[in-house]
Amino acid sequence: MHEFVRGLGLPAAIDRHVHVLKRHFPYHESDHVLNLAYNVMAGGTCIEDLELLRTNEGYLDVLNAQRIPDPTTAGDFLRRFEESDIRSLMAAMHETQRVVWKRLSEDERKLALIDVDGTIAPTNGECKEGMGLSYKGEWGYAPLVVSLANTREVLFTVNRPGNSVSHVQAPSYLDRAVELVRSGGFRRVRLRGDTDFSLTTHFDAWDRDGVEFVFGIDANPSFVERARQLPESAFRPLSRRVAHKSSTASRRRRENVKERIVVERGYKNIVLEAEHVAEIDYWPSRAARGYRMIVLRKSTAVKQGQLRLNDETR
Repeated sequence: MHEFVRGLGLPAAIDRHVHVLKRHFPYHESDHVLNLAYNVMAGGTCIEDLELLRTNEGYLDVLNAQRIPDPTTAGDFLRRFEESDIRSLMAAMHETQRVVWKRLSEDERKLALIDVDGTIAPTNGECKEGMGLSYKGEWGYAPLVVSLANTREVLFTVNRPGNSVSHVQAPSYLDRAVELVRSGGFRRVRLRGDTDFSLTTHFDAWDRDGVEFVFGIDANPSFVERARQLPESAFRPLSRRVAHKSSTASRRRRENVKERIVVERGYKNIVLEAEHVAEIDYWPSRAARGYRMIVLRKSTAVKQGQLRLNDETR
């Protein structure tokens, strides 16, 4: 991995963009960043684990290093980091990512799939600056993560208090992600996210810029009513893509033990029987034009033991 990183020029890029230390004696910014990253890759869970690595001759030999920063030195480096330094570090990573993307084939660069989501990062600390109480009742942070699904790599990570809603700061970072992948040679861009990211205020700007987007949207009563008024001919069966097709000989499917227990004990069970999709026009109040909304209709059967209680459509 270290040879791979050096071959891409990542250490040099970090040293060009990140300026935290006044003197480089003996370590540079890239030494600290890679030291922390390799600690995680080697199974470390905190900076104290660096103490084990700095006394590991095999580890030092692999890195061709006489020494690595100890936990105290690494902690001092982290405390010097400001928000601007985080952005500089991401810029160094982006410079290297563009180098990698340009090695992809033309076919692989046809379409960039940019995913956006919020997550929860709990903490047990009591003196953590900027933390908040999440909707799950946990103290911590709610990072925004923007990633490139094609290669499963993170483009941007934005730390936010734990009580932040998912879409806070998302539009500006999505715009930056679009600019980034285009500069890396991708010809088309598609944004994807759940219902929290249906930010209708930005639809027109993305559309004018040639950006495609697929977001979930809440099934509010007006949408549900419009879907129910559609004729049956408007719906067509949904055929979901097979996740994985085995190249080896097929085997007999094993018994579904969970399903058998549900039937034997008479638990209420909702069984999906069919899925259909239809399209309706959607003109957001904050947009200057209409967009396509896909309606998903699930037909389910409510069973209890061997009895079929009723059918439901959602």
